[in-house]
Amino acid sequence: MAILTTIAGVPLFTTLQEALSWASSNGLTGYHTHIHQGTQGYMGGDNHSQATGMATNPNVDTSGGSGGGGYSGGGGGY
Repeated sequence: MAILTTIAGVPLFTTLQEALSWASSNGLTGYHTHIHQGTQGYMGGDNHSQATGMATNPNVDTSGGSGGGGYSGGGGGY
């Protein structure tokens, strides 16, 4: 698996299939996108809140994760 970075502890993958596989293995469906250093990446979960569990855990770190990925979205956003 090729991971571009992690955002709030969730991997941002280089391929859609990797994101969907991660989502499935974590009880999620769908995907959304983020832009990291000019490259579109794919994250499992219909949206960022679902992927990070922010809807059920308000204490999740939303500082952008390692690599400064941030929450910019290309297409799906969060």
